Order: sequence, then structure tokens, then C-alpha cells
Amino acid sequence: MTEDPGAGAGEQAQHPGRHMSAEIAEQPAVFDGLLTNRPELAEVARRIAERKPRFALLAARGSSDHAALYAKYLVEVLLQLPAGLVSPSTTTLYDAQPDLSEVLLISVSQSGGSPDMLEVTQAARRDGATTVAVTNNPDSALNRAAELSVDIRAGTEQAVAATKTYSATLLALYLLIDAIRGGNAERAAELPDLARRALAPSSELDEAVRRYRFADRVLTTGRGYSSATAAEAALKLAETSYLSARAYSGADLLHGPVAAVDAETAVLALCSSGKGGAAMTEVLRTVHERGADICAIGSAAADMPCAHRIVLPEVAEELAPLLEVLPVQRLALALALERGSDPDSPRGLNKVTRTR
Repeated sequence: MTEDPGAGAGEQAQHPGRHMSAEIAEQPAVFDGLLTNRPELAEVARRIAERKPRFALLAARGSSDHAALYAKYLVEVLLQLPAGLVSPSTTTLYDAQPDLSEVLLISVSQSGGSPDMLEVTQAARRDGATTVAVTNNPDSALNRAAELSVDIRAGTEQAVAATKTYSATLLALYLLIDAIRGGNAERAAELPDLARRALAPSSELDEAVRRYRFADRVLTTGRGYSSATAAEAALKLAETSYLSARAYSGADLLHGPVAAVDAETAVLALCSSGKGGAAMTEVLRTVHERGADICAIGSAAADMPCAHRIVLPEVAEELAPLLEVLPVQRLALALALERGSDPDSPRGLNKVTRTR
């Protein structure tokens, strides 16, 4: 973990969560900055569009993997291209060398420092792919390995748990993919103001903290674009509060895991307006009948069968994950503090995880 100059361990102990709290609050400004950087993104998008890729692959780990899942939906829905998530081990452990001509590979890594992402990108470029690095570190080895790069411009992130770098990655991916199809990001223009509203103090969020403070296990769920938020929510709760948290697509939840749901299960459901949110109604009705304590988060939360809800401003469905994740981050921060842990310094974790 990187500390502020002059900030010692004693100061950190007196103010647990101060970095995570500050970085959560920075996100509307980060969105503002990215939106002003659209010309640079548009140039990368133009070069990709000229290649007319027939397929897209996304490589990532950790929180970035959830951002890649979001991008997979964007590519398939907005660009109407097939897309898949890379298994880095096929390259790093098994030395697979598939033909990647006419393939777009987007490597997503907040630090740009993970050896497996570097190796996957280098191999993909050798095998014919158009390679793009999406990072928060324009001087990283990953950026140098890729043909093209996108800077998410989130600034230094000092908390171990990714907050502003995660949401900035989502927005950068949306702006890139929207520009590839010839869009002008019109739907994203209001995001900074909507994010400020989503981060406002909330009695509903305080109630969720009170109800989940003593939870032993949490299940997170969503459909469509919100599947990425469900996965990120489970990770945030696990790494900051040490909760046993699992994420399921709403559809997958009904294919078996629902059998383990009972009155002792805390359920965090992402439900924003649109086709994905509408598909969650029947899922939550089934879970509600099993007695689970459900908190619905999103612009469609008011219409969901649940014990309590955090209603968010309305936004285009493909942008909903950028707002949904904000109360999730605040919930993870508040729960960690209530449970006596410091989310800035989770046990056993470092800011950059190096895997191969």
C-alpha cells in the first residue's frame, strides 16, 4: 500500500478508511475529467474501427475482471460483436498460441503491473491481435506492450480496495466502445452530477449497514450489465469486511444456488431500470419467499420485492453500473468500519497483486 508523504502508521490507525472514503468521494470529479478526454479516446476508437475486428477478447484480473465483464456486454450489445473473457493461464501456463488475426484484445489492469496481463498482451500482439491497454498508469509495461492505450485518469489510488479506479475503468471502456460505434457519449454527459446525487448521505444506506453488520454470508446478484456490479460488490465486501460473499447472475441463482437461500441469507440485488432490472423481479420474488433479507440497489429498486432499498437516479441502462457501484462502495466502507477492520489495509492484501 502506498502512503501519503508524512502519513505514518499511527495516523493511519487513528483514521481507518480515510483513503477509501476520500477516493469514493472523488469519483464525480474523475468522471468529469474522463469526459473532457474524449478526443484522445476517439482517436484510439477510430484506429480500432478501421481494423473492423471480427471478435473481441478481454483480459483482466480482480476488480478489472468485473470491468471486463461490463465491457463484454457493451461489445456484444452496442457493437454487435461476439466477445469473450480471456483465461490468462492458457497463455502463461499452457503456452497456447491461437490465431488472433482480426481480433481486438483489450487488456484491463488498473496498475498495468501484473505479469500475466503483460504476457497475454505481448502474446496476443505477436499472434495478430489489435491490442489495447486500459490502465491508470500510462508509463506501465502493459501500455508499452500494447499497440494502443487508454489512460483512465483516476489519479493515485492509495486504498488497497479499488474504488475510483474501478468506476473510471467502466467509464473509459464505455467511452471507447461507444466511440468505436460512432457515438458521441451524449448519454454519459450527466454522469458527474448523477454520481454526486448517488453519493449523497442516505438513511437507506445507513439501514443497510445496520442490518448487514452482523451478517455471516452475503449473496449478490444482478442481470445484464448489472452482473458486473454484483461481482464487484461481492469482492468489495469480502476484501474489506471479510464477509463470505458470492455473486451470481439472477438467472444462475435460480439454477441451483437459490436452494441455499434462507432467512439467514443477506442478499444485495442490483436492479436498475431496463431489461436487466426487469428480469430481476421474478428472481427477487423467489428469493423473498425464502425469507432472505434483501437490499435492492438501483433506479428500479423501488419496484422490487425486498426488505429495504437504495433508489438511484435514472440513467441509460448501459451506464447504470457506474452509479450502482457507488453505494456498494460506501456500504463496504461503512460495514468494514462497523466490524472493526480498516478497509485501507485489508489483511493479506497489497495494492498491486502480481500473478502469472
